[in-house]
Amino acid sequence: MMTNVVAVNFARGPTITLASGRLFDFLDPHGSDFSIEDIAHGLAHVCRYAGQCRAFFSVAEHSIIVSDLVTEFAYEALLHDAAEAFIGDITRPLKQLLPEFKRIEANVQDAIIERFGMNPEYKEAVKEADLRVLAAEQMQAMAPGCADWAVAAGVEPAPVVVRYLDPVTAKREFLDRYERYRRSAR
Repeated sequence: MMTNVVAVNFARGPTITLASGRLFDFLDPHGSDFSIEDIAHGLAHVCRYAGQCRAFFSVAEHSIIVSDLVTEFAYEALLHDAAEAFIGDITRPLKQLLPEFKRIEANVQDAIIERFGMNPEYKEAVKEADLRVLAAEQMQAMAPGCADWAVAAGVEPAPVVVRYLDPVTAKREFLDRYERYRRSAR
């Protein structure tokens, strides 16, 4: 009988093996070997809202929606939740209880900002769009009343439609969008 088994190879550090076979080290995200394909794959397979939505709705689709709403920082908006490809989509209420998790998430996102040459001034513009998209998504994908906070906070839901893309389609659309934004940035 096995008890207290921790399936982490501490000789390598707290790492995960990505779908590409590369390793991602949570203590050294800047030194980890990951690509945009790893991010797209992870985001396409992670469901928003801890899976508590009406149908599968990926973080990749959410990122595409936010990038549609932001004009000046569309590239950054597409990658604003890229850390979730490696850490998952932890709900906001739970994340507030886990300050160490928030620090790790910020460090992973910093590695992504650096790796993909994101403009670090994107955060305020994308945050506003993200809140508007959150309100719209919750109205469409969640139980009734879930987006009531938006009315109380004066957040106008974005004029977007959740399509509930399957992971293969979400990954392809995310990568297509990434290539388009990357080319136009040159």
